[in-house]
Amino acid sequence: MIQEISKQSGAGFKIRKGQKLKVIDPKGEQVSDMVLFNAADTREKISSGKTLDFEESILISKGDFLWSNRSNKMMEILEDTNGRNDFLLAPCSPETFKIMYNNEEYHPSCFENLYTNLAKFDIEPDDIPTAFNIFMNVQFQQDGKLSVDPPLSKAGDHVLFEAKMDLIVGLTACSAEDSNGGSFKPIHYEVLD
Repeated sequence: MIQEISKQSGAGFKIRKGQKLKVIDPKGEQVSDMVLFNAADTREKISSGKTLDFEESILISKGDFLWSNRSNKMMEILEDTNGRNDFLLAPCSPETFKIMYNNEEYHPSCFENLYTNLAKFDIEPDDIPTAFNIFMNVQFQQDGKLSVDPPLSKAGDHVLFEAKMDLIVGLTACSAEDSNGGSFKPIHYEVLD
């Protein structure tokens, strides 16, 4: 059954080894931040550094694995209809909007949406790692300069993952204007046996 994460919010849930997680962009140009924890020991979590190291690429897509801080496979990407995801940038946080957007007002953030939805699993703010940013379009220049461009995802694009261990998953509909082409939309997901 398809679940909806409303714009600028998040979800936290468990999936079992062998189950599949399908993350769908129902309207197009919407990023979803995903973090993973070993359900049996939440000190083991998704690692950007290990994944980029072992997959020997900064562009993670179909056929690649998402690795943990303990060098274990957490997820395999079985399908990716968009083909552009980011694993360099941290989840947007209240500080992101103060530092990068010069916004002193309250602003929803992926960081807050992740830790509040994962609190029921005793995961605290400081436990949140760099997220796998599904559909996020980060470009990099030859001199190393990064830019966040609007997602290339179209309505209905999806990424299908297979769990390689029992997992706790945190998932968002990203709250940062620049990451989503200036507007906010929902994210859909489905857990498949």
